[in-house]
Amino acid sequence: MSAGQQSESKIQNPKSKMSITVAHSPDADDAFMFHALANHKIDTGWLTINHELCDIETLNQRARRNELEVTAVSFHAYPYIADKYVITRAGASMGDRYGPILVSNEPLNPAELKGRKVAVPGPLTSATLAMRLYNDDVELVNLPFNQVQHAVLDGRVDAGVIIHEGQVTYNDLKLFKVVDLGEWWHTKYELPLPLGCNVARRDLGNEVIAQFSKCFSASIRYALEHRQEALDYALTYGRGLDRSRADKFVGMYVNDYTIDIGDKGMQAVRLFLKLGRERGFITSNAEPEWI
Repeated sequence: MSAGQQSESKIQNPKSKMSITVAHSPDADDAFMFHALANHKIDTGWLTINHELCDIETLNQRARRNELEVTAVSFHAYPYIADKYVITRAGASMGDRYGPILVSNEPLNPAELKGRKVAVPGPLTSATLAMRLYNDDVELVNLPFNQVQHAVLDGRVDAGVIIHEGQVTYNDLKLFKVVDLGEWWHTKYELPLPLGCNVARRDLGNEVIAQFSKCFSASIRYALEHRQEALDYALTYGRGLDRSRADKFVGMYVNDYTIDIGDKGMQAVRLFLKLGRERGFITSNAEPEWI
């Protein structure tokens, strides 16, 4: 790249060097998206980006306390932090005809869920909101996401909503699919199911947020264009996934919506949150806002 091209790749009106910390989940799909940033494969201009890894429900709660500059959060959590954070157009996780899966230890008819104990991966996760929209006539049990399958297996709950790599490995444990909440959502609304997004704290200012969003979008594009290289990095966060299933999982959640959420994606998010408010599951009236 020539010096002229390098200068064009940075935002005009250059700033003095600035550093921000970006928090995200230690998952194969997030690692795939952040590979180019974490391993200095792209020019971030005047912005230095540091990384912090944490599970999604903890990130939701930390964002509510305004602790994080830029972080992954669940779309379900966003109305509660909208006064302090704005959503970046890059980085959305959308389930297009697939999503969190409700599983059981033995075949279970969805019509027989009434009164059953159902484990969910945290009160502010989108998986929990999707489950409540699907069927709220159950007893929810909040657990860390990596304990849900075990709670189902040992009979502490009747069923559980699994997220992350569990969506492609639950068959290994001989668990039964009750319903794929992404399939249900698409059948009902013909839209992708909103799951996760990246948000930036408003006090960073639009220039810094725009620079991060630009760099993050470039990182996602780099990963898609250098898939095997990025997959090598993602496998270090695969939690037991082999290469084939890691590739499948990454392909599920790193797609066109991830590069830029677009009008259809934003429509899905607005509907998801609107339905949550109408059913009383979301108590904030804040609307999503992107930059």
